[in-house]
Amino acid sequence: MNLGILFLKVNTTGVITLSELNWITNHQLQFSRLDMALVLKIGRLMDEEIIELDCRLPA
Repeated sequence: MNLGILFLKVNTTGVITLSELNWITNHQLQFSRLDMALVLKIGRLMDEEIIELDCRLPA
């Protein structure tokens, strides 16, 4: 997974899944400063309720 593509997808759909959040936290130490800026932006958008958490269970 690529953080830039994930950021664009999350911005477009307005939804982030638990597995995507889990991926972000597991790879946090490998991120550059630019990547961390994207992660902070995602967090701010979640705080502002522009991006919602999708916690649907797979069928």
